[in-house]
Amino acid sequence: MVLVERRRGQDVVDQRGEQLIGHARANRDLHQPREHLAAHLQVAAHAELRARARIARPADADPGFNRGRVAARGERLTVAALPWIAPVYRVMPGVAEVIEMPFKHGGLQLMGRIKLANQLRGKFDVAYVCPNSLKSALLPWMAGIAKRVGYTGEMRFGLLTDRLDNPDTEERPPMVEWYAALSLVGQTRTGPMKLVGDLRPVLKAGVGLLDEALEELATNMPTLPTLAKHSYVVFAPGAEYGPAKRWPAKHFAELASKIDRPVFLLGSNKEFDICQEIATTANATKPGHCFNLAGQTNLMQAFALIAYAHRVVSNDSGLMHVAAAFGVPQVAVFGSSSPEHTPPLNDRARVVWLRVDKNYQPPLACAPCYERTCPLGHMRCLEDVSAERVYRLL
Repeated sequence: MVLVERRRGQDVVDQRGEQLIGHARANRDLHQPREHLAAHLQVAAHAELRARARIARPADADPGFNRGRVAARGERLTVAALPWIAPVYRVMPGVAEVIEMPFKHGGLQLMGRIKLANQLRGKFDVAYVCPNSLKSALLPWMAGIAKRVGYTGEMRFGLLTDRLDNPDTEERPPMVEWYAALSLVGQTRTGPMKLVGDLRPVLKAGVGLLDEALEELATNMPTLPTLAKHSYVVFAPGAEYGPAKRWPAKHFAELASKIDRPVFLLGSNKEFDICQEIATTANATKPGHCFNLAGQTNLMQAFALIAYAHRVVSNDSGLMHVAAAFGVPQVAVFGSSSPEHTPPLNDRARVVWLRVDKNYQPPLACAPCYERTCPLGHMRCLEDVSAERVYRLL
């Protein structure tokens, strides 16, 4: 939930939308005691970061998106987000405050929503509801926010005052465009915005903050090599969505053995086993070269490792978008999903997707299938991407 403290100006949607986006009334501060709003910060690099890192900062497509113009209008952005994603917004330019919502992912927790809604009541003019779930639209409705904007989603006719039709699941345009369209509800546009100007997500953390995070990591894990800038490569081999989005561990391991810098493997606790398989295989031929940090870092430490990395190699995952937002040179391997839908928005990114490789035979007509597991059982879209091919792009 992104809240805009609005001293003057017009509606603006900031596309960092976690739960919903709102406008605060002029000169009204949102006082949210942490004991009421904050759950303990979950710092694992969760795969759903990808979904949340649809987060984009449209800068030039529409005047309302430019954070400089937001400031010029006297508006102040506050993001209300689930605890495990909150650190993302804390390093996003233009976000002045982050409120951690005390909800478990996927749970209704009605009493908690009522309590939070009561705290928000009377403070905001507009709420932009980004997820399509019914429960995500409950909070602004219960808070009595007058204008509630979002996609129809799960039949949310009474909960939203301004709606767009659900996105066409066949066309799947860039995700940024769909969220940007919410800012124009009630204007001339009724569909996704075109990518005009710089719509890229941006993460910026102070050098001191990044250095502090790495110093803390080095203290906690003294066996790691020196964490100097550009002295190592980061792999993010996870994709919690399912194996159809994961480049095989054996290929990551082979790639690691080709690289002449230390390799750090990042991910959540759920990706520890995959990362350990890669590290064990790579270290068998190159001892002490590959380090499994999955589940061993908090999110800020993961950010720092990515921001200072020489290169990042990943699947289509949340950490792929983090690397893109920091502008780090990266290679992203796509399988069942499409870079036309959720690309790494980074000039320094290189994408491998066999679906568009004219030299790949037979053509990969089954991609993108958007399935969690390969419905045909062959996983050609990822199995046939060689480590050598990715290495040449580094």
